[in-house]
Amino acid sequence: MMRKNILVIGGTGLVGKVILRILKGRNPNYNLFVGSRQLGNTINDLVIDVNNSKTFDCIIDNKIDLIVLCTKDSDNEILKYAIQNKLDYIDITKPTPDLTVAYDLAIANKQNVNSHIVFGSGWMGGIVGNLVDLVEPDKSKIQETNLYIYYSIKDLAGKSSANFLAENVCKPFIVYKNNKPQNVKHFLNSEKYNFSFGIGKRQVYNLDVPDLFILNQIEKIPTVSVKMTYNSKFVTSLMGYFQSLKIFNIMSLRERKLLFGGSGNGDQTIFEIVIKAQNKTRKISLQSVKGQAELTAFSTVLHIEKMLNEDLVNGIYFSHQTHSAQEIFEALNNYSTINLKIS
Repeated sequence: MMRKNILVIGGTGLVGKVILRILKGRNPNYNLFVGSRQLGNTINDLVIDVNNSKTFDCIIDNKIDLIVLCTKDSDNEILKYAIQNKLDYIDITKPTPDLTVAYDLAIANKQNVNSHIVFGSGWMGGIVGNLVDLVEPDKSKIQETNLYIYYSIKDLAGKSSANFLAENVCKPFIVYKNNKPQNVKHFLNSEKYNFSFGIGKRQVYNLDVPDLFILNQIEKIPTVSVKMTYNSKFVTSLMGYFQSLKIFNIMSLRERKLLFGGSGNGDQTIFEIVIKAQNKTRKISLQSVKGQAELTAFSTVLHIEKMLNEDLVNGIYFSHQTHSAQEIFEALNNYSTINLKIS
């Protein structure tokens, strides 16, 4: 078995560091490189600036097999480079608008893809599709899928999610109702939802995550929505007021970044998927005791292991398409800080 060289671009960020830690623990035979704009102090630290393709030469020089992108690459330079040089690529950072652009670019270059190009930007490393699959493998039977997210402001959070909300909170985004795209805004259309794991009833509000696009456009589920609540009821209702009174519109981007940018020292994260299929409703609930970064990183590591497995044929994938639902379920279920319930 040849030693695999894996490059994590953005490996000095929150999720990048956790990916490296889990990869090291599970796969001591992988050779791990960290790419960031500043030079680190080990031989495996590479200077890579996604906005400067002149810095990409070190990728080939170090015989990298797989690129993990954990940082914003607005122009998809790394994706183009991976396709051109037949390198495996997974990206876990893209919000919906950026994901659709990158996916279209990959599809347009489909005939040149001689590696694994994987989009892992769905919620928590893109495992929602697998969990939907687990409950109802025949997607044509599913009428509706709703994702409910419990997000703690005490959780360790990277800058990217806060910045995404700050930049997009005033812009409408798309949810799907009977395959009709509907424009909605963050923190509106609240409903009550009863969360598992002792959280109880909460007001939940619209949130844009890539699973809206993936579940409707790729998996052809007619009605898809995503709603979230913060651990603080006060903060949740405040966001609702701010949006309905258009207060976000008069705030500067800097002020909005400060508002969304709070990050704590760590807390749990929970999400639940409610799947309505012909005459039955099923629910799958997941709790990550160590929070979002741990769950996203662990999911990403599962995708990386799968991509380096000889069985997966070259092509363009969303991360949930690379595994069987059972594989993902068992891996999550056996991880010490993750709890799963199906009801």
